[in-house]
Amino acid sequence: MNKYRFQFLIVLMSLALAGIILIQLYWIRTTYENKDDQFQHLVNQTIGKVADKVKEKERYEFAKKVYEYRTKTGQVPDKNQIKEIFYIEKDNRTNEEIVYSNIISVENFNDFNFGKSFIDSASGYKKDYNNYISRRKTEVYHGKNTNVDIGAGIHQSMNTKTKPDVLVEKNGTVSEFSDLMYYDIVPFYQLEDRLDNESLQNLIKEELKNNKVETNFEYAVFDNSIETSIKSENFVYNDKNTYSAPILTDIDNHSEYQLYINFPDKSRFLVSDLLPFIFISLLFTIVIIAAYYSAIRQLITQRQISEIKNDFINNMTHEFKTPIATINLALDAIKNPKIISDEEKVLRYVQMIRDENKRMHAQIENILRISKLEKKELDIPKEKVELTEVLEVAIDHVSLLIEDREGTLNIHFNTTRDSVLINPTHFTSVFVNILDNAIKYSPNAPKIDIYTENVKDSIVVKIKDQGAGMSKAATKKIFDKFYREHTGDLHNVKGHGLGLAYVKQIVDDHNAQVYVESEKGKGSTFIIKIPLIN
Repeated sequence: MNKYRFQFLIVLMSLALAGIILIQLYWIRTTYENKDDQFQHLVNQTIGKVADKVKEKERYEFAKKVYEYRTKTGQVPDKNQIKEIFYIEKDNRTNEEIVYSNIISVENFNDFNFGKSFIDSASGYKKDYNNYISRRKTEVYHGKNTNVDIGAGIHQSMNTKTKPDVLVEKNGTVSEFSDLMYYDIVPFYQLEDRLDNESLQNLIKEELKNNKVETNFEYAVFDNSIETSIKSENFVYNDKNTYSAPILTDIDNHSEYQLYINFPDKSRFLVSDLLPFIFISLLFTIVIIAAYYSAIRQLITQRQISEIKNDFINNMTHEFKTPIATINLALDAIKNPKIISDEEKVLRYVQMIRDENKRMHAQIENILRISKLEKKELDIPKEKVELTEVLEVAIDHVSLLIEDREGTLNIHFNTTRDSVLINPTHFTSVFVNILDNAIKYSPNAPKIDIYTENVKDSIVVKIKDQGAGMSKAATKKIFDKFYREHTGDLHNVKGHGLGLAYVKQIVDDHNAQVYVESEKGKGSTFIIKIPLIN
Protein backbone atom coordinates (compact mmCIF):
# COMPACT_ATOMS: atom_id res chain seq x y z
CA MET A 1 0.00 0.00 0.00
CA ASN A 2 1.27 3.46 -0.92
CA LYS A 3 2.64 5.34 2.10
CA TYR A 4 0.43 8.40 1.57
CA ARG A 5 -2.69 6.32 0.91
CA PHE A 6 -1.99 4.43 4.13
CA GLN A 7 -1.60 7.66 6.13
CA PHE A 8 -4.75 9.11 4.54
CA LEU A 9 -6.70 5.97 5.46
CA ILE A 10 -5.48 6.15 9.07
CA VAL A 11 -6.44 9.84 9.32
CA LEU A 12 -9.85 9.17 7.75
CA MET A 13 -10.62 6.31 10.13
CA SER A 14 -9.41 8.36 13.11
CA LEU A 15 -11.66 11.28 12.13
CA ALA A 16 -14.62 8.91 11.74
CA LEU A 17 -14.00 7.42 15.19
CA ALA A 18 -13.59 10.87 16.75
CA GLY A 19 -16.81 11.96 15.06
CA ILE A 20 -18.74 8.97 16.44
CA ILE A 21 -17.41 9.60 19.96
CA LEU A 22 -18.23 13.32 19.77
CA ILE A 23 -21.77 12.56 18.57
CA GLN A 24 -22.22 10.14 21.48
CA LEU A 25 -20.95 12.76 23.94
CA TYR A 26 -23.17 15.44 22.37
CA TRP A 27 -26.20 13.15 22.62
CA ILE A 28 -25.49 12.39 26.28
CA ARG A 29 -24.98 16.08 27.06
CA THR A 30 -28.14 17.13 25.22
CA THR A 31 -30.21 14.42 26.91
CA TYR A 32 -28.83 15.46 30.30
CA GLU A 33 -29.70 19.12 29.62
CA ASN A 34 -33.23 18.12 28.57
CA LYS A 35 -33.58 16.10 31.76
CA ASP A 36 -32.31 19.09 33.71
CA ASP A 37 -34.92 21.37 32.09
CA GLN A 38 -37.65 18.83 32.79
CA PHE A 39 -36.44 18.51 36.39
CA GLN A 40 -36.48 22.29 36.81
CA HIS A 41 -40.03 22.48 35.43
CA LEU A 42 -41.27 19.75 37.79
CA VAL A 43 -39.57 21.32 40.79
CA ASN A 44 -40.97 24.78 40.03
CA GLN A 45 -44.38 23.19 39.62
CA THR A 46 -43.92 21.41 42.95
CA ILE A 47 -42.90 24.59 44.80
CA GLY A 48 -45.87 26.43 43.28
CA LYS A 49 -48.27 23.72 44.46
CA VAL A 50 -46.69 23.66 47.91
CA ALA A 51 -47.08 27.44 48.20
CA ASP A 52 -50.72 27.22 47.07
CA LYS A 53 -51.54 24.42 49.51
CA VAL A 54 -49.84 26.21 52.42
CA LYS A 55 -51.84 29.32 51.65
CA GLU A 56 -55.08 27.39 51.12
CA LYS A 57 -54.65 25.58 54.43
CA GLU A 58 -53.86 28.81 56.25
CA ARG A 59 -56.92 30.55 54.77
CA TYR A 60 -59.10 27.64 55.76
CA GLU A 61 -57.77 27.63 59.33
CA PHE A 62 -58.16 31.40 59.60
CA ALA A 63 -61.72 31.40 58.25
CA LYS A 64 -62.58 28.59 60.63
CA LYS A 65 -61.11 30.51 63.55
CA VAL A 66 -63.00 33.68 62.61
CA TYR A 67 -66.26 31.78 62.30
CA GLU A 68 -65.73 30.24 65.73
CA TYR A 69 -65.03 33.69 67.12
CA ARG A 70 -68.20 35.16 65.63
CA THR A 71 -70.22 32.21 66.87
CA LYS A 72 -68.77 32.56 70.37
CA THR A 73 -69.30 36.33 70.64
CA GLY A 74 -72.61 36.38 68.78
CA GLN A 75 -71.43 39.25 66.60
CA VAL A 76 -73.89 39.12 63.66
CA PRO A 77 -74.62 42.59 62.19
CA ASP A 78 -78.07 43.85 61.24
CA LYS A 79 -79.05 44.31 57.62
CA ASN A 80 -78.37 48.02 57.53
CA GLN A 81 -76.96 49.89 54.57
CA ILE A 82 -73.63 50.28 56.33
CA LYS A 83 -72.27 47.33 58.34
CA GLU A 84 -69.29 47.10 60.68
CA ILE A 85 -67.31 43.86 61.12
CA PHE A 86 -65.22 43.80 64.24
CA TYR A 87 -62.63 41.12 65.14
CA ILE A 88 -60.14 40.84 68.00
CA GLU A 89 -57.33 38.28 68.32
CA LYS A 90 -54.96 38.06 71.27
CA ASP A 91 -51.78 36.01 71.65
CA ASN A 92 -51.46 35.01 75.30
CA ARG A 93 -47.81 34.04 74.87
CA THR A 94 -46.65 37.47 73.71
CA ASN A 95 -49.61 39.52 75.02
CA GLU A 96 -49.91 40.89 71.48
CA GLU A 97 -53.37 41.95 70.35
CA ILE A 98 -54.73 42.48 66.84
CA VAL A 99 -57.89 44.54 66.46
CA TYR A 100 -59.54 44.48 63.08
CA SER A 101 -62.51 46.55 61.93
CA ASN A 102 -64.19 46.68 58.54
CA ILE A 103 -66.93 49.12 57.59
CA ILE A 104 -68.69 47.92 54.46
CA SER A 105 -71.02 49.90 52.23
CA VAL A 106 -73.16 47.75 49.98
CA GLU A 107 -75.34 48.94 47.10
CA ASN A 108 -77.52 45.81 47.14
CA PHE A 109 -77.43 43.92 50.46
CA ASN A 110 -80.93 42.46 50.64
CA ASP A 111 -80.01 38.76 50.23
CA PHE A 112 -76.76 38.85 52.14
CA ASN A 113 -76.38 36.33 54.94
CA PHE A 114 -73.27 37.39 56.85
CA GLY A 115 -72.77 34.14 58.66
CA LYS A 116 -72.41 32.05 55.51
CA SER A 117 -70.46 34.59 53.51
CA PHE A 118 -68.00 35.15 56.29
CA ILE A 119 -66.99 31.52 56.49
CA ASP A 120 -67.17 30.71 52.78
CA SER A 121 -63.48 29.59 52.71
CA ALA A 122 -64.03 27.16 55.55
CA SER A 123 -67.31 25.66 54.35
CA GLY A 124 -66.67 25.76 50.64
CA TYR A 125 -69.74 28.02 50.21
CA LYS A 126 -69.30 30.63 47.45
CA LYS A 127 -71.46 33.73 46.84
CA ASP A 128 -71.20 36.47 44.26
CA TYR A 129 -70.70 39.90 45.75
CA ASN A 130 -70.73 43.07 43.62
CA ASN A 131 -70.01 46.71 44.38
CA TYR A 132 -68.75 46.19 47.96
CA ILE A 133 -66.90 49.21 49.28
CA SER A 134 -64.68 48.47 52.26
CA ARG A 135 -62.85 50.70 54.73
CA ARG A 136 -60.56 48.47 56.80
CA LYS A 137 -58.40 49.19 59.76
CA THR A 138 -55.93 46.81 61.41
CA GLU A 139 -54.38 47.81 64.75
CA VAL A 140 -51.62 45.90 66.50
CA TYR A 141 -50.94 46.44 70.22
CA HIS A 142 -47.88 45.02 71.92
CA GLY A 143 -48.86 44.27 75.53
CA LYS A 144 -51.32 47.18 75.89
CA ASN A 145 -54.94 47.26 77.15
CA THR A 146 -57.18 48.27 74.28
CA ASN A 147 -60.30 48.64 76.46
CA VAL A 148 -62.43 47.40 73.62
CA ASP A 149 -66.15 46.85 74.39
CA ILE A 150 -68.03 44.66 72.00
CA GLY A 151 -71.79 44.35 72.17
CA ALA A 152 -74.67 43.54 69.86
CA GLY A 153 -72.33 43.36 66.93
CA ILE A 154 -71.32 47.03 67.14
CA HIS A 155 -67.89 48.48 67.99
CA GLN A 156 -68.95 50.48 71.10
CA SER A 157 -65.70 52.23 71.92
CA MET A 158 -61.96 52.25 71.47
CA ASN A 159 -59.75 53.80 74.07
CA THR A 160 -58.53 56.79 72.15
CA LYS A 161 -55.77 57.29 74.66
CA THR A 162 -54.15 53.98 73.73
CA LYS A 163 -52.39 54.30 70.40
CA PRO A 164 -51.67 51.15 68.42
CA ASP A 165 -48.07 50.11 67.75
CA VAL A 166 -49.03 49.33 64.16
CA LEU A 167 -51.89 50.89 62.26
CA VAL A 168 -52.85 49.89 58.74
CA GLU A 169 -55.84 51.43 56.96
CA LYS A 170 -57.09 50.34 53.56
CA ASN A 171 -59.96 51.25 51.24
CA GLY A 172 -61.28 49.39 48.22
CA THR A 173 -63.70 46.81 46.90
CA VAL A 174 -63.66 43.13 47.76
CA SER A 175 -65.46 39.97 46.72
CA GLU A 176 -65.26 37.85 49.91
CA PHE A 177 -65.12 39.05 53.50
CA SER A 178 -63.05 36.17 54.82
CA ASP A 179 -60.33 36.79 52.19
CA LEU A 180 -60.37 40.42 53.13
CA MET A 181 -59.78 39.70 56.79
CA TYR A 182 -57.22 36.99 55.98
CA TYR A 183 -55.03 39.31 53.92
CA ASP A 184 -55.37 42.16 56.45
CA ILE A 185 -54.71 40.21 59.66
CA VAL A 186 -52.55 37.12 58.97
CA PRO A 187 -49.44 39.02 57.73
CA PHE A 188 -49.01 40.25 61.31
CA TYR A 189 -48.59 36.68 62.61
CA GLN A 190 -45.16 35.31 63.42
CA LEU A 191 -43.84 32.98 60.70
CA GLU A 192 -43.54 30.13 63.22
CA ASP A 193 -47.31 30.48 63.87
CA ARG A 194 -48.05 30.20 60.17
CA LEU A 195 -45.70 27.34 59.24
CA ASP A 196 -44.12 24.34 60.94
CA ASN A 197 -41.23 22.20 59.71
CA GLU A 198 -42.95 18.83 59.84
CA SER A 199 -46.05 19.73 57.83
CA LEU A 200 -44.00 21.73 55.30
CA GLN A 201 -41.51 18.87 54.82
CA ASN A 202 -44.30 16.32 54.40
CA LEU A 203 -46.08 18.54 51.91
CA ILE A 204 -42.91 19.03 49.84
CA LYS A 205 -42.19 15.29 49.92
CA GLU A 206 -45.75 14.47 48.82
CA GLU A 207 -45.72 16.92 45.90
CA LEU A 208 -42.28 15.77 44.74
CA LYS A 209 -43.48 12.18 44.82
CA ASN A 210 -46.56 13.12 42.79
CA ASN A 211 -44.24 14.63 40.18
CA LYS A 212 -41.94 11.55 40.31
CA VAL A 213 -39.01 13.53 41.68
CA GLU A 214 -37.92 11.03 44.31
CA THR A 215 -34.55 12.26 45.51
CA ASN A 216 -33.11 13.80 48.67
CA PHE A 217 -33.97 17.44 49.32
CA GLU A 218 -33.32 20.18 51.84
CA TYR A 219 -35.51 23.25 52.30
CA ALA A 220 -35.53 26.64 54.00
CA VAL A 221 -37.83 29.67 54.23
CA PHE A 222 -36.14 33.08 53.99
CA ASP A 223 -37.57 36.35 55.26
CA ASN A 224 -36.26 39.14 52.99
CA SER A 225 -33.13 37.08 52.24
CA ILE A 226 -32.62 36.20 55.92
CA GLU A 227 -32.78 32.55 56.88
CA THR A 228 -35.59 31.66 59.32
CA SER A 229 -36.10 28.78 61.73
CA ILE A 230 -38.36 27.05 59.19
CA LYS A 231 -35.69 24.92 57.49
CA SER A 232 -34.18 21.45 57.35
CA GLU A 233 -30.98 20.67 59.24
CA ASN A 234 -28.63 20.28 56.26
CA PHE A 235 -29.87 23.05 53.98
CA VAL A 236 -27.06 24.71 52.01
CA TYR A 237 -27.79 27.16 49.22
CA ASN A 238 -26.31 26.23 45.84
CA ASP A 239 -26.96 28.12 42.59
CA LYS A 240 -27.14 24.98 40.45
CA ASN A 241 -29.25 22.78 42.70
CA THR A 242 -31.53 25.25 44.53
CA TYR A 243 -34.95 26.44 43.37
CA SER A 244 -37.25 29.01 44.97
CA ALA A 245 -40.71 30.56 44.86
CA PRO A 246 -42.60 33.10 47.01
CA ILE A 247 -44.73 31.64 49.80
CA LEU A 248 -47.52 33.11 51.96
CA THR A 249 -48.27 35.83 49.40
CA ASP A 250 -50.57 38.79 50.08
CA ILE A 251 -53.66 39.89 48.14
CA ASP A 252 -51.42 41.44 45.47
CA ASN A 253 -49.42 38.18 45.22
CA HIS A 254 -46.37 39.73 46.92
CA SER A 255 -44.52 38.18 49.81
CA GLU A 256 -41.62 38.77 52.15
CA TYR A 257 -41.02 35.03 52.35
CA GLN A 258 -39.25 32.78 49.86
CA LEU A 259 -39.28 28.98 49.95
CA TYR A 260 -35.97 27.45 48.80
CA ILE A 261 -35.56 23.75 47.99
CA ASN A 262 -32.07 22.31 47.44
CA PHE A 263 -31.36 18.92 45.80
CA PRO A 264 -27.84 17.80 46.84
CA ASP A 265 -28.11 14.59 44.75
CA LYS A 266 -29.57 16.26 41.67
CA SER A 267 -26.80 15.22 39.27
CA ARG A 268 -26.90 11.61 40.48
CA PHE A 269 -30.70 11.58 40.13
CA LEU A 270 -30.56 12.91 36.57
CA VAL A 271 -27.77 10.54 35.55
CA SER A 272 -29.56 7.54 37.08
CA ASP A 273 -32.28 7.83 34.44
CA LEU A 274 -29.64 8.02 31.73
CA LEU A 275 -27.44 5.19 33.02
CA PRO A 276 -28.92 2.43 30.79
CA PHE A 277 -28.53 4.61 27.70
CA ILE A 278 -25.05 5.77 28.74
CA PHE A 279 -24.02 2.15 29.36
CA ILE A 280 -25.29 1.02 25.95
CA SER A 281 -23.66 4.01 24.27
CA LEU A 282 -20.40 3.33 26.10
CA LEU A 283 -20.56 -0.34 25.16
CA PHE A 284 -21.04 0.46 21.47
CA THR A 285 -18.27 3.06 21.66
CA ILE A 286 -15.89 0.49 23.17
CA VAL A 287 -16.82 -2.00 20.43
CA ILE A 288 -16.18 0.67 17.78
CA ILE A 289 -12.83 1.61 19.38
CA ALA A 290 -11.86 -2.07 19.58
CA ALA A 291 -12.81 -2.57 15.93
CA TYR A 292 -10.91 0.59 15.01
CA TYR A 293 -7.85 -0.56 16.97
CA SER A 294 -8.01 -3.99 15.35
CA ALA A 295 -8.39 -2.49 11.88
CA ILE A 296 -5.49 -0.08 12.43
CA ARG A 297 -3.35 -2.86 13.83
CA GLN A 298 -4.19 -5.07 10.85
CA LEU A 299 -3.34 -2.26 8.46
CA ILE A 300 -0.03 -1.59 10.23
CA THR A 301 0.74 -5.34 10.28
CA GLN A 302 -0.11 -5.66 6.60
CA ARG A 303 2.09 -2.68 5.85
CA GLN A 304 4.93 -4.18 7.87
CA ILE A 305 4.45 -7.53 6.13
CA SER A 306 4.51 -5.71 2.81
CA GLU A 307 7.73 -3.96 3.75
CA ILE A 308 9.25 -7.20 5.06
CA LYS A 309 8.18 -9.00 1.89
CA ASN A 310 9.77 -6.30 -0.26
CA ASP A 311 12.96 -6.42 1.82
CA PHE A 312 12.97 -10.23 1.60
CA ILE A 313 12.52 -10.16 -2.17
CA ASN A 314 15.23 -7.51 -2.54
CA ASN A 315 17.62 -9.41 -0.28
CA MET A 316 16.93 -12.79 -1.88
CA THR A 317 17.33 -11.23 -5.31
CA HIS A 318 20.62 -9.77 -4.17
CA GLU A 319 21.69 -13.11 -2.66
CA PHE A 320 20.94 -14.99 -5.89
CA LYS A 321 22.35 -12.37 -8.25
CA THR A 322 25.96 -13.02 -7.29
CA PRO A 323 25.96 -16.84 -7.60
CA ILE A 324 23.93 -16.69 -10.83
CA ALA A 325 26.31 -14.11 -12.27
CA THR A 326 29.28 -16.22 -11.16
CA ILE A 327 27.79 -19.35 -12.72
CA ASN A 328 27.10 -17.49 -15.98
CA LEU A 329 30.64 -16.15 -16.09
CA ALA A 330 32.07 -19.61 -15.38
CA LEU A 331 29.94 -21.18 -18.14
CA ASP A 332 30.97 -18.48 -20.61
CA ALA A 333 34.61 -19.07 -19.69
CA ILE A 334 34.30 -22.82 -20.12
CA LYS A 335 32.82 -22.31 -23.61
CA ASN A 336 35.87 -20.31 -24.58
CA PRO A 337 38.05 -22.57 -26.85
CA LYS A 338 41.17 -21.41 -25.07
CA ILE A 339 39.81 -22.39 -21.66
CA ILE A 340 38.05 -25.64 -22.53
CA SER A 341 41.32 -27.17 -23.57
CA ASP A 342 42.82 -26.28 -20.18
CA GLU A 343 41.64 -29.04 -17.86
CA GLU A 344 42.82 -27.31 -14.70
CA LYS A 345 40.86 -24.14 -15.44
CA VAL A 346 37.77 -26.10 -16.47
CA LEU A 347 37.84 -27.98 -13.16
CA ARG A 348 38.26 -24.70 -11.31
CA TYR A 349 35.24 -23.14 -13.01
CA VAL A 350 33.17 -26.29 -12.50
CA GLN A 351 34.03 -26.18 -8.81
CA MET A 352 32.92 -22.54 -8.72
CA ILE A 353 29.60 -23.49 -10.31
CA ARG A 354 29.16 -26.32 -7.79
CA ASP A 355 29.95 -24.03 -4.83
CA GLU A 356 27.54 -21.30 -5.96
CA ASN A 357 24.88 -23.90 -6.64
CA LYS A 358 25.34 -25.27 -3.11
CA ARG A 359 25.08 -21.76 -1.75
CA MET A 360 21.71 -21.18 -3.46
CA HIS A 361 20.53 -24.63 -2.48
CA ALA A 362 21.44 -23.94 1.18
CA GLN A 363 19.39 -20.70 1.13
CA ILE A 364 16.37 -22.50 -0.33
CA GLU A 365 16.75 -25.30 2.23
CA ASN A 366 16.87 -22.71 5.00
CA ILE A 367 13.51 -21.28 3.87
CA LEU A 368 11.95 -24.75 3.58
CA ARG A 369 13.34 -25.77 6.96
CA ILE A 370 11.73 -22.75 8.66
CA SER A 371 8.40 -23.59 7.02
CA LYS A 372 8.60 -27.20 8.20
CA LEU A 373 9.53 -26.14 11.69
CA GLU A 374 6.44 -23.93 11.90
CA LYS A 375 4.24 -26.76 10.68
CA LYS A 376 5.91 -29.23 13.09
CA GLU A 377 6.86 -31.38 10.09
CA LEU A 378 10.61 -31.35 10.66
CA ASP A 379 11.91 -34.32 12.62
CA ILE A 380 14.65 -33.25 15.03
CA PRO A 381 16.18 -36.27 16.81
CA LYS A 382 17.99 -35.39 20.05
CA GLU A 383 20.94 -37.00 21.74
CA LYS A 384 23.12 -36.47 24.76
CA VAL A 385 26.10 -34.26 23.87
CA GLU A 386 28.58 -31.95 25.57
CA LEU A 387 27.52 -28.44 24.64
CA THR A 388 31.10 -27.18 24.77
CA GLU A 389 31.99 -29.52 21.90
CA VAL A 390 29.09 -28.18 19.80
CA LEU A 391 30.29 -24.63 20.45
CA GLU A 392 33.84 -25.52 19.37
CA VAL A 393 32.52 -26.98 16.08
CA ALA A 394 30.50 -23.78 15.45
CA ILE A 395 33.58 -21.65 16.19
CA ASP A 396 35.59 -23.66 13.63
CA HIS A 397 32.93 -22.85 10.99
CA VAL A 398 33.37 -19.08 11.42
CA SER A 399 37.06 -18.88 12.32
CA LEU A 400 38.15 -18.17 8.76
CA LEU A 401 35.56 -15.36 8.43
CA ILE A 402 36.87 -13.75 11.63
CA GLU A 403 40.45 -14.04 10.44
CA ASP A 404 39.47 -12.53 7.08
CA ARG A 405 38.01 -9.51 8.93
CA GLU A 406 41.10 -9.39 11.20
CA GLY A 407 38.85 -9.90 14.22
CA THR A 408 39.23 -11.76 17.51
CA LEU A 409 37.13 -14.39 19.31
CA ASN A 410 37.69 -15.04 23.03
CA ILE A 411 36.36 -18.10 24.85
CA HIS A 412 35.32 -18.05 28.54
CA PHE A 413 34.04 -21.54 29.37
CA ASN A 414 33.19 -21.59 33.09
CA THR A 415 30.95 -24.64 33.37
CA THR A 416 31.42 -27.74 35.47
CA ARG A 417 28.51 -29.54 33.77
CA ASP A 418 27.54 -29.22 30.11
CA SER A 419 25.68 -32.41 29.18
CA VAL A 420 22.49 -31.55 27.31
CA LEU A 421 19.88 -33.35 25.21
CA ILE A 422 19.92 -31.61 21.83
CA ASN A 423 20.30 -32.13 18.10
CA PRO A 424 24.00 -31.28 17.58
CA THR A 425 23.61 -30.44 13.89
CA HIS A 426 20.81 -27.94 14.38
CA PHE A 427 22.41 -26.41 17.46
CA THR A 428 25.65 -26.01 15.57
CA SER A 429 23.65 -24.02 12.99
CA VAL A 430 22.10 -21.98 15.83
CA PHE A 431 25.52 -20.89 17.12
CA VAL A 432 26.86 -20.35 13.57
CA ASN A 433 23.91 -18.07 12.74
CA ILE A 434 24.47 -15.95 15.86
CA LEU A 435 28.23 -15.78 15.32
CA ASP A 436 27.71 -14.94 11.63
CA ASN A 437 25.48 -12.02 12.63
CA ALA A 438 28.09 -10.81 15.11
CA ILE A 439 30.65 -10.77 12.30
CA LYS A 440 28.39 -9.20 9.66
CA TYR A 441 27.05 -6.43 11.90
CA SER A 442 30.45 -5.32 13.21
CA PRO A 443 31.43 -2.29 11.15
CA ASN A 444 35.07 -2.64 12.23
CA ALA A 445 37.14 -5.73 12.99
CA PRO A 446 34.76 -8.03 14.95
CA LYS A 447 35.46 -8.59 18.65
CA ILE A 448 33.48 -11.51 19.99
CA ASP A 449 33.38 -13.12 23.45
CA ILE A 450 31.68 -16.43 24.26
CA TYR A 451 30.78 -17.21 27.88
CA THR A 452 29.32 -20.35 29.42
CA GLU A 453 28.16 -20.80 33.01
CA ASN A 454 25.93 -23.05 35.08
CA VAL A 455 22.79 -21.53 36.55
CA LYS A 456 20.97 -24.06 38.74
CA ASP A 457 19.96 -26.95 36.41
CA SER A 458 20.78 -25.08 33.18
CA ILE A 459 23.73 -24.02 31.11
CA VAL A 460 23.77 -20.43 29.89
CA VAL A 461 25.66 -19.44 26.74
CA LYS A 462 26.36 -15.74 26.08
CA ILE A 463 27.70 -14.58 22.71
CA LYS A 464 28.73 -10.94 23.02
CA ASP A 465 29.90 -8.65 20.22
CA GLN A 466 30.92 -5.00 20.01
CA GLY A 467 29.15 -4.33 16.74
CA ALA A 468 26.46 -1.89 15.61
CA GLY A 469 23.85 -3.03 18.14
CA MET A 470 20.15 -2.46 17.64
CA SER A 471 17.22 -0.44 18.99
CA LYS A 472 14.89 -1.69 21.73
CA ALA A 473 12.10 -1.98 19.15
CA ALA A 474 14.31 -4.22 17.01
CA THR A 475 15.19 -6.54 19.93
CA LYS A 476 11.46 -7.35 20.29
CA LYS A 477 11.14 -8.37 16.64
CA ILE A 478 14.58 -9.72 15.82
CA PHE A 479 13.37 -13.34 16.00
CA ASP A 480 10.41 -12.76 13.69
CA LYS A 481 10.54 -14.42 10.29
CA PHE A 482 11.85 -12.15 7.49
CA TYR A 483 12.48 -9.31 9.94
CA ARG A 484 15.53 -7.16 9.45
CA GLU A 485 16.02 -3.75 11.00
CA HIS A 486 14.96 -1.42 8.22
CA THR A 487 17.86 0.25 6.41
CA GLY A 488 16.06 1.32 3.23
CA ASP A 489 17.37 -0.24 0.03
CA LEU A 490 20.92 -0.72 1.30
CA HIS A 491 22.22 -4.27 1.11
CA ASN A 492 25.72 -3.90 2.41
CA VAL A 493 24.89 -6.65 4.92
CA LYS A 494 23.71 -9.81 3.18
CA GLY A 495 20.82 -11.85 4.56
CA HIS A 496 17.11 -12.41 4.27
CA GLY A 497 15.81 -12.28 7.83
CA LEU A 498 15.53 -16.04 8.35
CA GLY A 499 18.63 -16.90 10.40
CA LEU A 500 17.38 -15.72 13.81
CA ALA A 501 13.86 -16.98 13.11
CA TYR A 502 15.43 -20.42 12.58
CA VAL A 503 17.43 -19.97 15.83
CA LYS A 504 14.25 -19.22 17.75
CA GLN A 505 12.40 -22.22 16.30
CA ILE A 506 15.22 -24.67 17.14
CA VAL A 507 15.72 -23.31 20.67
CA ASP A 508 11.98 -23.47 21.38
CA ASP A 509 11.81 -27.02 20.08
CA HIS A 510 14.44 -27.98 22.70
CA ASN A 511 12.49 -26.34 25.55
CA ALA A 512 15.28 -23.82 25.82
CA GLN A 513 15.23 -20.01 25.86
CA VAL A 514 16.88 -17.35 23.73
CA TYR A 515 16.82 -13.58 24.07
CA VAL A 516 18.99 -10.61 23.26
CA GLU A 517 20.31 -7.58 25.10
CA SER A 518 21.45 -4.76 22.88
CA GLU A 519 22.06 -1.04 22.69
CA LYS A 520 22.47 0.97 19.54
CA GLY A 521 26.15 1.56 18.80
CA LYS A 522 27.36 -0.62 21.71
CA GLY A 523 26.91 -4.16 20.42
CA SER A 524 24.63 -7.07 21.29
CA THR A 525 24.63 -10.07 23.61
CA PHE A 526 22.65 -13.19 22.63
CA ILE A 527 21.81 -15.41 25.60
CA ILE A 528 20.73 -19.06 25.27
CA LYS A 529 19.61 -21.06 28.30
CA ILE A 530 19.43 -24.87 27.88
CA PRO A 531 18.32 -27.45 30.49
CA LEU A 532 21.05 -29.82 31.68
CA ILE A 533 20.69 -33.57 31.88
CA ASN A 534 20.62 -34.58 35.55
